[in-house]
Amino acid sequence: MNVEDPLRAALHAVHAHVLSIADDNYPPLLREIPDPPPLLYVRGDPAVLRVPFLAVVGARNATVTGLKLAASIASAAVGAGMHICSGLACGIDGAAHQGALDGGGKTVAVMGSGIDRIYPARHRALADEILAAGCLVSEYPPGVAPRRENFPRRNRIISGMSLGTLVVEAALPSGSLITAQTAVEQGREVFALPWSPAHSGGAGCLKLLRDGAKMVTRVDDILEELGAMHGLQLDLLADRAPPAAAQSWLLRYLGCESVNLDDLVTASGYPVAEVVAELSRLELCGAISRAGGGFVRGAPD
Repeated sequence: MNVEDPLRAALHAVHAHVLSIADDNYPPLLREIPDPPPLLYVRGDPAVLRVPFLAVVGARNATVTGLKLAASIASAAVGAGMHICSGLACGIDGAAHQGALDGGGKTVAVMGSGIDRIYPARHRALADEILAAGCLVSEYPPGVAPRRENFPRRNRIISGMSLGTLVVEAALPSGSLITAQTAVEQGREVFALPWSPAHSGGAGCLKLLRDGAKMVTRVDDILEELGAMHGLQLDLLADRAPPAAAQSWLLRYLGCESVNLDDLVTASGYPVAEVVAELSRLELCGAISRAGGGFVRGAPD
């Protein structure tokens, strides 16, 4: 039997194929890094790999706030014309993938295992969703288990195929900081959220900011930077009309007096999850801000 026959059979079983570095669908930015993988195993639409990506990474044991921010940023970014790249891990990675999908965009998951080994197993349903609007990518052939040593190496692909890397929430130490450092070495932009010093889970982000990462307080901070650097025509969130009825209601209701979340949910009649999601989007674009334990219209003073 030809030695390639088992590989062909394994790829066929999961509807996957192989891209060489010379293939037209090989991510163009990934070719530029010092150690690009010579082969990529791909499930899904490989044409997705040719578009501009923002990498969104962070803690596996993220806070609820971190998860909401990751999802909101990813959703807003795909609405602007970016696509999202992450690592399919629990926590921030999963939230970023889901946010991109919920925003109607495309997302790519770079795996630290063979293309046929979804890890973590709890993200099998998410992987299926990604396949419908993006793809799964690995440098490892089918059958390779998700070994610990695979993931730091995997991270160079996440940052390498992306214009910039956003670290949403990360403690010290953190694998996300490896991705950020790799992005720096690849000459890519690094962004981080400014968590309170009292939040130990955000200490990694504060370190990145001290080391020169660009601070993100609204998604347009990322879009403006990458758009200007790479000549991209991105649809800034501040320029978009509010897409959702709940968002429109919030913009009409909020004024200069702080209103807390419970009162907003009661007054609006919308589900709490929808109100929280729209508040996050509005806060990211600077349309509202937090004050006095609640929310007010406009950016912070």
